[in-house]
Amino acid sequence: MDSATEFEQLRPVMFGLAYRLLGSAAEAEDAVQDAYLKWAGAERASIGSPRAWLAKVVTNLCLNRLTSARAQRERYVGPWLPEPVLTSDDVLGPLETAEQRDSVSLAMLVLLEQLGPVERAVFVLKEAFAYSHREIGAILDISEVNSRQLHSRARRALDRSDERRVSNPREVEKLVESFLSAARDGDLPALESLLTAEVTAWSDGGGKVTAARRPVHGATRVARLYAGMFASVAQVSITIGEINGGPAVIATAGDALFGILGFEVVDGRIAGLRAVGNPDKLAYLSRQLSRSGWPAGS
Repeated sequence: MDSATEFEQLRPVMFGLAYRLLGSAAEAEDAVQDAYLKWAGAERASIGSPRAWLAKVVTNLCLNRLTSARAQRERYVGPWLPEPVLTSDDVLGPLETAEQRDSVSLAMLVLLEQLGPVERAVFVLKEAFAYSHREIGAILDISEVNSRQLHSRARRALDRSDERRVSNPREVEKLVESFLSAARDGDLPALESLLTAEVTAWSDGGGKVTAARRPVHGATRVARLYAGMFASVAQVSITIGEINGGPAVIATAGDALFGILGFEVVDGRIAGLRAVGNPDKLAYLSRQLSRSGWPAGS
């Protein structure tokens, strides 16, 4: 097998790793391409395990990017959300388990922003890719003991509640369908019944499209927000697709992607809504939808 073919076989895994570390599909593509250049120029005889070698290269390329990304996100206009990715084609690697799907959810990627770069790398390598602490130590040039400590610290910082956060995709899809029906009808009581009392809605327009600059809290306010929003977008087509491992609303206007709306479900109700409308953040998803011949919505 030639080196280019070998790399292409590993590309989805490397892209999935870079995306989880960066929360940006565009930056993840750049990191993987930089890794390919290093791969193409490396002495093949010195590479024992291509997968391990590339994981180390990609992780360290992402760590360099995370430092500058954090500074940029501090200046971001309004709430920052990750770039959405269509995951029905395994572009981020297999998402066969609830835990794998949760590892790429918009909610999780936002939570990961709380971690320092090395903590984030340890958490992602362990939780999403099941690397041992010995392997993580080799990737990050830290001790196995340090890897364990960083992983424990990351879990405490994220205050994980996996039993409540992870939901069956079909159940979530039914909930999303009910949400869409109630929002289109302007049925506020029905909408509120689908939301937790403490629900929060975030909108990422990046200062480039109209979006709330601050999160909206509470079932009543969120229900009114989306009932009003759906009443004002009559010319927008709405469909449901798998975004970041779970059912999400995909809105298109003509041939252009208008935005997406992701859902965080806790104990059978919607606890978080994350809308991405910044056109820069929709570019990768737009290309995915074009390649897949995404159908017009209803």
